[in-house]
Amino acid sequence: MADSRQWATTLAYPSPEAMCFGQAVHPVVCGHAVAIGDGEVLPEVNFTLPPIRIQEHNLPEVRQLFQDMATRILQRAVNLGQEALVLEFEQLYELTRDPDWGALITADLRRVMEEFHQRYGLRTALRVTVADIREQERPPRMRTGRQWEQMVEAFRRCAAAGAHILSIESTGGKELYDQALMLGDVEAILYALGVLACRDMEFLWGNIVEIAREHGCIPGGDTDCCHANTAMQLAHQGLLPKVLAAVIRLLGGVRSLVACEMGATGPLKDCGYENPILKAIAGVPISMEGKSSACAHSSPLGNIAAAVCDLWSNESVQHVRLLGGFAPEVFAEVLIYDCRLMNTALREGTALCLRDLFRRSDRSLDPQAWVMDLPILHRTAQLIVEETLRTGPDAETDYRRTLAVARYACTALREALGQGELSLSEQEQRWLQRIEEALEGVPSSSETLRAQVEPNYPGVFLPAEYGLTP
Repeated sequence: MADSRQWATTLAYPSPEAMCFGQAVHPVVCGHAVAIGDGEVLPEVNFTLPPIRIQEHNLPEVRQLFQDMATRILQRAVNLGQEALVLEFEQLYELTRDPDWGALITADLRRVMEEFHQRYGLRTALRVTVADIREQERPPRMRTGRQWEQMVEAFRRCAAAGAHILSIESTGGKELYDQALMLGDVEAILYALGVLACRDMEFLWGNIVEIAREHGCIPGGDTDCCHANTAMQLAHQGLLPKVLAAVIRLLGGVRSLVACEMGATGPLKDCGYENPILKAIAGVPISMEGKSSACAHSSPLGNIAAAVCDLWSNESVQHVRLLGGFAPEVFAEVLIYDCRLMNTALREGTALCLRDLFRRSDRSLDPQAWVMDLPILHRTAQLIVEETLRTGPDAETDYRRTLAVARYACTALREALGQGELSLSEQEQRWLQRIEEALEGVPSSSETLRAQVEPNYPGVFLPAEYGLTP
């Protein structure tokens, strides 16, 4: 296993004003000398297959499609004068279940990237995101069993095949969280995120960091996609209170930070909207997504998400033909122009102005955008660190951090509402009050909370798979 967890007890940035896009305290260099967070924002293009079944008999076709997508993206970059970028190979379940398949495509992509580097001098790096296939079994086995073994082997094979950056969208606690979210059960949501998810992150990222070190690649980071982004999408569709999704958004920062404390160095992965919290604490470079990821999903965070990004991503786009070419190359162009604007602002000394325009254009229109504003994110980071220092790290620290952040999220929303900076419907205000009241009664001990939560969700999760006693 990797080194023991290094609990965060300091902030990399003394204030939110010190943070900006394109600049990280601890830049990362990988691939063909691609520097991330070292003074410019780079595109990170995420591309995926059109609707197609992946089977052994058509694997050559699948491999060719990935090579075609990469070739088109890189050629578009060359045509537009882009000197460096990151490609993300986000594996579908089939490509993780059979680690050989994912490794073959990883090697194929590296060959295409090497050809463009040799021919045009284009500097590239490859992120491989392994799918968390553990969730396909319910209740999932998070540390044992076939899916766990396949997933770990997928990391090993892809690292050996040439991945520069390793990432995952892990799903620890999702089995409890999904049910709790639909019931609006604040206590169970806290337990899923503050205990189960954090425990899984510590175990999982210990393994990922060890594999990355063995193969000389970068342990990138995780995302709270399965919790916070699920809530965001349901709230955006009117199926869930926006204030609940906003609170959960900040909670995701606690569990995602565990990857950094276990050795992840960034660049953190794009759909982790909680990434600025981690950047404030650990100083790592981050990938973010917003308006240019509308090909994958809608969100209320189109501009504000760019405020402190180091990579700017489109999330994921299918290989379908548009008038301007195939979608992956088209969205590569969109990202290149987005980054060109940010990098011009950095060179001309107007980056902080552009950063604040990104913030102000979104923050008052939705509570989920409000909690993404830099002062809120930085204060959240500060609370996480303070909670660690208050009693010293122990078995309850992750839970205490989560509880402290949940209470602060409500306070921030309440203050914005009272000051007229944020407008909430009567229904949203009632939900905010409901969340506040639930948090007042939450026990300070995670074991006490477990005793309250577990009887309501019998057999939903396997305690031993999270290192808990049955």
